[in-house]
Amino acid sequence: MRSHKSVLQSQTALVVLFLILGGACKKGAPPAPPPTARTELPPLQVSKDSELLFTYVESSGNFATTDKADSVPEGARRLVRVMDPAKSVAERRDTSSVYVVDLRELLANGKSQARAMSREAFETGALAQLPPGESSTLGGPHGPPLPEDQEEAGSDAGSAGPGGPPVVTLYGTPWCGACKAARQYLSSKHVPFAYKDIEKDRAAAAELQAKAARLGIPADRVPILDVRGRLLVGFDKTRLDALLGDAT
Repeated sequence: MRSHKSVLQSQTALVVLFLILGGACKKGAPPAPPPTARTELPPLQVSKDSELLFTYVESSGNFATTDKADSVPEGARRLVRVMDPAKSVAERRDTSSVYVVDLRELLANGKSQARAMSREAFETGALAQLPPGESSTLGGPHGPPLPEDQEEAGSDAGSAGPGGPPVVTLYGTPWCGACKAARQYLSSKHVPFAYKDIEKDRAAAAELQAKAARLGIPADRVPILDVRGRLLVGFDKTRLDALLGDAT
């Protein structure tokens, strides 16, 4: 007959084995999915005779599309989006990366290497080809801050203003007349916006420089308006309305 001690030892071993097996049978948390990598578009060689659609910016700030490269205005040819009309509408409405060309090179040489960039960078760069809207250059002596006729709704940094989170971030200075005009216009349109004084707020100045560098435009004048990720240099009512989707 087994001793009482042996029985206890056997029972203890069985409990330990059960715990080990029970723990091993528990299903652990599934591994985190790998981060989604941004799809890189492959190189694309285009020729003047290719059946392509060309998207360019008009002086109003609206974007237009044509199948005739020669019909793109000369002032908008430096940065033009190219699309294959054989692709589906969903594919042509890509919201991440797009192909762009310097249409001047394509028309002069008959062919060009299209490069990929984000849609926001394309739209910002295309708008930057246009003469800047009402604005003031940074640097050099400036007058005293302009008096405020009234406090515009949503004009403080980080303020949501009427209607919810900011749709526009306006980077400006207190002496810039165009900055004040832009703030008053946004308030009159009831567009939620945040105003950031890049002279008093170093973080705002650094933020603007980083955005401008990422989208490939200079930040040497004010105001600069960030409208849903696209930068508009200077205050131009028509172009601002076009970016806001309010153009008639």
